[in-house]
Amino acid sequence: MHSMTLAVVCVIGSLTLGLGSAGAAETDPVRLDTRSRQAITAITVSMRKAGEQFTAGRFEESARSLEKAMNQVEVAVRAGSPELYDALLPRMQRIVDARLLIELEGVAVAPFQPPMRPREAATAMANSESQPTPSGANAPPLQNPFSPDVNGVSFVKQVAPILADKCGGCHIRGSKGGFSLATFADLMKGPPEGVVIFAGDTIGSRLIETIKTGDMPRGGGKVSSIELAILERWINEGAKFDGNDPSVQLTSLRPDATPAEAPEDATPTPSVGTPTGKETVDFASQVAPLLVANCTGCHLDAMQTRGGLQMDTLARLFRGGDSGPVIQPGRGEASLLVKKLRGTEGDRMPAGGRPPLKDAEIQLISKWIDEGATVDPSLREESLGTMTQQAWLAAATPAEVTARRGELAIRDFSLAGGNTDRLSTHQSDHFALWGDVPQPTLVQVAEQAEAALQRASMVLPAKELAGKGDAAEAFFGGRASIYVMPRRYDYSEFAQMVERRSLPSDWDSHWSYDGIQAYVAVVASNSDEEQEIADRLAAPIASLAIRSRASSIPRWFADGLGKVVAASDTKRDRAELAQIRSELVTAVGTLKTGKEFFAGKLAPERADLIAAAVCESFLTREKRRGFDNVIRQLGDGKRFDDAFLAGMGVTPTAYFDAWLQWVK
Repeated sequence: MHSMTLAVVCVIGSLTLGLGSAGAAETDPVRLDTRSRQAITAITVSMRKAGEQFTAGRFEESARSLEKAMNQVEVAVRAGSPELYDALLPRMQRIVDARLLIELEGVAVAPFQPPMRPREAATAMANSESQPTPSGANAPPLQNPFSPDVNGVSFVKQVAPILADKCGGCHIRGSKGGFSLATFADLMKGPPEGVVIFAGDTIGSRLIETIKTGDMPRGGGKVSSIELAILERWINEGAKFDGNDPSVQLTSLRPDATPAEAPEDATPTPSVGTPTGKETVDFASQVAPLLVANCTGCHLDAMQTRGGLQMDTLARLFRGGDSGPVIQPGRGEASLLVKKLRGTEGDRMPAGGRPPLKDAEIQLISKWIDEGATVDPSLREESLGTMTQQAWLAAATPAEVTARRGELAIRDFSLAGGNTDRLSTHQSDHFALWGDVPQPTLVQVAEQAEAALQRASMVLPAKELAGKGDAAEAFFGGRASIYVMPRRYDYSEFAQMVERRSLPSDWDSHWSYDGIQAYVAVVASNSDEEQEIADRLAAPIASLAIRSRASSIPRWFADGLGKVVAASDTKRDRAELAQIRSELVTAVGTLKTGKEFFAGKLAPERADLIAAAVCESFLTREKRRGFDNVIRQLGDGKRFDDAFLAGMGVTPTAYFDAWLQWVK
């Protein structure tokens, strides 16, 4: 049996043989009747049998047993209750995964489309015939997304109206938590902490998870069962966009439009210009800070956007608002943005009692537009806030950055509900530590953090890591912060209140970096052993060190190398190595090209596993010299893609594609 098959056997075994114990945890016996529990048991038996047959190499028999489980699911859902359906959802996802693994062995398996939730969907279907707007005043009649006469779920006709109705107040007319749903492109990009939709994977898509748990939407709205079914099927079908322009506002998409039809009143969006070197005004260092300082709250980081104009990113700024584009490249004084700032058209901006901009400041913005409204291509994906931070960083000393991070630490602990008067502090060569813990705990964490940083010498130049005094403080541009929390609860609250996200239950540390902010959050108390603290800090400290080398370094590169560094001193037995290999095969099984990986098409746990494996390949004897060259190029100021090409001789995508074929 070849290595690919052996690895897959381990995976399908974990998917199916483990269902006996998992079933008890996933089924609530209080809510399910005897017949429903019997149906779950029968499905579990069929799936376990499929796993045993697969392990024995009887792939055809395994496929037939899995198909039996599919049929049992269909029958159970048709005859069962909504509660039974909910209990079966994890098994449906395992069937999808197991089916893929069997097909990897060249055996055909019947298609499987998870059925929709019973009863409530039927009721909603019936109501939709007599009540054509169940989702809001402007929503179209809902269709049964699993009906044979429906040729796929339409984003324009079905998904966009649901999102506009249920999420519009917080995430379309505003960007609460840094997450905007104003356009399809914004939806797929996700919030700062990562994408929330993974095509073909409803289990890994956080958008679905937050709806099912009741966390979203807030403010009294509720996504009905049939609306949830539509969203899930749309994701299962590939989360495709059937409109004309993914940058068009969701609220302007007409449900009655043909798939490729654009809104009739759509105005061409002006394009960002590319600098020629003759410009006298720089957007990132001169214009962006003005906009951030004067427009935040109404058009940047706004709960409710005024006039439909969002300015958090260049794409949104150039798209304009309800009145159309606000920038006409080459025509500063004719641009609506300048007219609003001068007060020559409508209400003068900024509003809300804020003082108007000085004439010299408005003239600066107008001059930038006159010169073609240009922005360096390397900065176009950054938010205006990040651009402003980077401009400040370029002029700040390491000591000033350390002081600013200290202010942010006080703010963050206050947001998380901590008593800032009780905060202990401690400084080491590279780190400033904060936490409501005894001083000796901070000292112990600092020692382990410094040791973890030195371990990063396996991927970063040891000379850079060995600095003391001013050189050490300058390594992160200023001392990096370490937030120390004594309990897992405090750590979870910090993520919820400061980062606006929920963390996986098995996390006890992570890192964050945006230039000004540079911190590691970790659970540590005086009852923890030194080795426990060291293990928690190893990966995030290394990742933070790598990410801080250049603003263009992607998250996967820093995360992957951090995990490689952390694992370098870990000895694993044969069983652990086999499990890792099998999980890796499962993770890459759904990937076709590197573009899918870099576009965030995988669930986070699978993406992390692949990132670590790819980064580990950089450190082999054949690739090490090229990798070291990449690091040198980054240190010389090259952007990541250019540095990677110079060091490895291929683009990151081409390298990944070659690695993917080798693994498969």
